[in-house]
Amino acid sequence: MITLKQFTFNPYQENTYVLYDETGECVIIDPGMHDGREQNMLTSWIKETKLKPVLLLNTHCHIDHVFGNKFVFDTWGLKPQFHKGELYILQAVPGYAPQMGLNYELSPEPEVFLEETGTVTFGNSELELIFAPGHSPAHLCFYAKEDGFIVGGDVLFYTSIGRTDLPGGNHQQLIANIREKLFILPDHVEVFPGHGHLTTIGFEKLNNPFLK
Repeated sequence: MITLKQFTFNPYQENTYVLYDETGECVIIDPGMHDGREQNMLTSWIKETKLKPVLLLNTHCHIDHVFGNKFVFDTWGLKPQFHKGELYILQAVPGYAPQMGLNYELSPEPEVFLEETGTVTFGNSELELIFAPGHSPAHLCFYAKEDGFIVGGDVLFYTSIGRTDLPGGNHQQLIANIREKLFILPDHVEVFPGHGHLTTIGFEKLNNPFLK
């Protein structure tokens, strides 16, 4: 059984997730730690919980979701894994971070890219890949089918959706992917988004104004 721990980091109030199971192996998704205090918060919690990080995953590569990639690599030797269509988004970050007054440490690039479908595994657990671009060009969501939740990045929020005005964004594509890839999941599935609080597929089908 997968247990999920959420942290909210950086000036963008981004949600960083650690998923772990009974083996003690864990996955870090979208590390957003922006300063030493946030880095310490994550490392002390992982140490206290006696976890072993084995995977670093990015749903997509906007700055607020990759601030901590370098720190995770330095601390646990993990390079990020994401879809190759996000690589140019990651490579663009050093160009705009200083103009925004943000301290960005250069993320390593993946040795392993994720596909549009398939699974990633850790411990006794697996996460299904759901390819849902629109907010960013090659955005992935990670679906814990047996545990009834999805780490959705910036695709679907509580009564909202990801913005589509950044490079590689596409509003029609995002709406289509939410309808065709996420809204086919069972209504009880919890959505843990990249910002804000959790929601469920069923609630968003009924109440999300962007999908009426």
